[in-house]
Amino acid sequence: MVMNEKISIRQFRNLVILFTIGDSILVLPSLLAFYSKQDAWIACIISVGIGLLVIALYTKLGLLFPNMTFVQMNEKLFGKWIGKCTSIFFLTVTFLYTCSVMYYAGKFMTMQILPDTPIVMIHIMVAIILVLAVRLGLEVIARAAEIFLVFFIILFIILVIFVSPQIDIKNIQPVFEVELKPLLRTVIILVVYAPVDSLVLLMIFSTSVNELKKARKAYFSGFVIGGIVIIITTLLTILVLGADQTASQAFPGYTLAQKINVGNFVQRIEAILAIMWFISIYLKMVLFFYGSCLGISQVLGLKNYRPLTLPLGMLIVILSLIIFPNNAYQQEWDVNTSVPLSITVELFLALLMLVVAIFRKGLIK
Repeated sequence: MVMNEKISIRQFRNLVILFTIGDSILVLPSLLAFYSKQDAWIACIISVGIGLLVIALYTKLGLLFPNMTFVQMNEKLFGKWIGKCTSIFFLTVTFLYTCSVMYYAGKFMTMQILPDTPIVMIHIMVAIILVLAVRLGLEVIARAAEIFLVFFIILFIILVIFVSPQIDIKNIQPVFEVELKPLLRTVIILVVYAPVDSLVLLMIFSTSVNELKKARKAYFSGFVIGGIVIIITTLLTILVLGADQTASQAFPGYTLAQKINVGNFVQRIEAILAIMWFISIYLKMVLFFYGSCLGISQVLGLKNYRPLTLPLGMLIVILSLIIFPNNAYQQEWDVNTSVPLSITVELFLALLMLVVAIFRKGLIK
C-alpha cells in the first residue's frame, strides 16, 4: 500500500526546502520588482514572517489528524460527500498548478536553453520523468531530493560568490521608498507562491513522515531555509540588474547568472547554473503531481494511485500546452487569478477545517 511509505524528518525538510524555492527564484523576482521596485527584498522578508503563521495552521491540522492525508481530513470533518466535494476543489487546484509549473519549465527551456526545440517535446520529456518519479513512490522521491539538494546548494553558492563582484549598492537605494499598497500586494503574492501552496504537503505530512511532532519543526525550518534562498536571490537580482531591468526580464535569475565574469575566464556558465532552477522546479512539480494522484485515488476509493499516473501525466502535457495562450495571459493569471484561487481554496479551506475541528469535535485541548 502507498500509505505505508515512510520518510525521515530530514528527507521531509529537504522536500519542504525545494518545494518552497520551486519556480519562485526563477519567476518571482520579476513580479516582485514590478510592484515593489528596489524594496522587493523587504517584501520577501515580510512574507517569510507571515508564511510562518500559514505553516503553523497547516501543521496544526496535521497534528490534529495523525495518519490522515488532507483528503481524508476533509471527509472526517465534513462527512463523506461534502468532504469529497471540497477535496475535488483542492485537487483541481493542485492539478492545475502541476500544469502551470510544467509550462514554466517548458517556457524557460525553450527561451533560454533549447530555443530550436518544440515546446511540446520539452513537456513530453518532463512528463516522462515526472510520471516515473511519482510511480516509484514517495520514498524514492525523498531520496532523490537529498541528492538534488546537495547539487542545488553547491550551484547556489557558486552563483552568489561569482556574481557578488557585480553588485551595485545604489540599486537598492532609496530603501523603503515604495508605497504600502504595492508592498502589501507583493507580500501577498509571495505568501501564496510559497507557504499557502504548500498545503499539498499535508498529503504526506501526517501519514508518511516519521515522528510527527519533530516533522512540524522540519516544516518550519525547511520553509525558512527556502525563504532565505528566495530573499537572497531577489536581493541579488536587484543589486546586480537594478529594479527596472529585473522587472522587465522574464527570468531575471537566469539573466543574473549571465552576468558572471571572473577575470574574463569564468563566464558563460549560466547553462550549468540552469540545473539549479530545474531541480527546484521539478521537485515542486513532482510533489504537486504526487498529491494530485494520491488525492484523486482516495476520492475514488482506489487502493493504489499508480494506475492514475500515466493518464494524468498525458493530460498534464495537453493542459500545459493550452493553459496559457500567451505571456500576457500567464502574467494576468499569476497575479489576478492564481492568488485569490489559492487563498480561497487552500488557505480559507484550511482555516474552515480548523474551526470545524474546534466546534465539532473539541480536538484542541
